[in-house]
Amino acid sequence: MTRRQSGRRSTTRTDRKRGRYIRAVPAGNNTSDIAFDATLRAAAPYQLGRAEQKAETGMAYALRKSDLQRKIRVKKASNLVLFTVDASWSMAVSERMQATKGAIMSLLTDAYQRRDRVGLIVFQKDRASLVLPPTNSVTLAKEALVDIPVGGKTPLSAGLLLAYETVRKEKLNMPDIMPMIILLTDGAGNVSLSENTSPQEEAHMIARLIKEADIRTVTVNMEHVAFDQGLAQRLADQLGGPCYALSQIRADNLLETVRMEMDKV
Repeated sequence: MTRRQSGRRSTTRTDRKRGRYIRAVPAGNNTSDIAFDATLRAAAPYQLGRAEQKAETGMAYALRKSDLQRKIRVKKASNLVLFTVDASWSMAVSERMQATKGAIMSLLTDAYQRRDRVGLIVFQKDRASLVLPPTNSVTLAKEALVDIPVGGKTPLSAGLLLAYETVRKEKLNMPDIMPMIILLTDGAGNVSLSENTSPQEEAHMIARLIKEADIRTVTVNMEHVAFDQGLAQRLADQLGGPCYALSQIRADNLLETVRMEMDKV
């Protein structure tokens, strides 16, 4: 499924048998949603040459597999923007939280019209928590954003895995939703989910899982430029999405960046 704009005001191409039929294309081996009108038109120019086939079968109109056309449909769909935020002591926590809270509240101000859903995962100490389950409720968001725990180690793998599982759960309930994970981190995980894998290797494994699931991502590198070791960029490479530096993403333009990425095909 592909689209260029966010929210249910925008159309999304879908392979499901729901939505408005806009045109037809040759079916090939995909015969699950045949466009009968287009199929008949495709076969019409060849009817004189298929007289023998019609005589043998008793058919008034001769069709062949090469005539089959399938429907292309579009429907309205919403975005899921899932903020996944490192709340350990390894970075400027207050600045990061200010940018994140501001962006979430700005996204929610027009969520009623767009029907986009916004969620927030925070990871710190030894666990990740779904602080704000995906919602378009401004009231719920305000309550969840009042007191976010900070401090401790950086369980990056736990945050990525919870983000992946949250998206999968949402897509089971809303198959046509367009998910995007906004990851705010310096990429320096130091807590593993298993004893046999290093924190960085484990985080990269889960990142590749997210990429293979076709979940769009944007990584915001929250490390100070003087101490940056390129960990966030390497993680973004595994996720298959862009990586922005903290200097590029501030509280006043994080929202604009998120929407720009959502509008891409």
